[in-house]
Amino acid sequence: QVQLVESGGGLVQAGGSLRLSCAASGRTFSNYNMGWFRQAPGKEREFVAAIKWSGGSSSYADSVKDRFTISRDNAKNTVYLQMNSLKPEDTAVYYCAAGLPRLGATMRYKANYDYWGQGTQVTVSS
Repeated sequence: QVQLVESGGGLVQAGGSLRLSCAASGRTFSNYNMGWFRQAPGKEREFVAAIKWSGGSSSYADSVKDRFTISRDNAKNTVYLQMNSLKPEDTAVYYCAAGLPRLGATMRYKANYDYWGQGTQVTVSS
């Protein structure tokens, strides 16, 4: 089992920044690919960003590319999402997720994640 706890959400004006954190406990954090997803009211949960277990590669949704940065600190069992130039359409509950690497599987697909946090609300006002 891996327990994930997100923090850092809140209310911010458009153009502002937030940094989300996700602290992991349980099994060996460095074995897992980590992802961030978000879900707005009435919408499906969608991929935001992901980072490989080693930190060697990352992937972003087109809607957040060049604004958001995912990083991880395996010594602290934590993954981060730095969000800059926030827009009202970024408003959602943000979830972090952990998944063991699977041969040929994309980190962008939520079904490839085994554990999920409870989510943190991000609200961007216009």
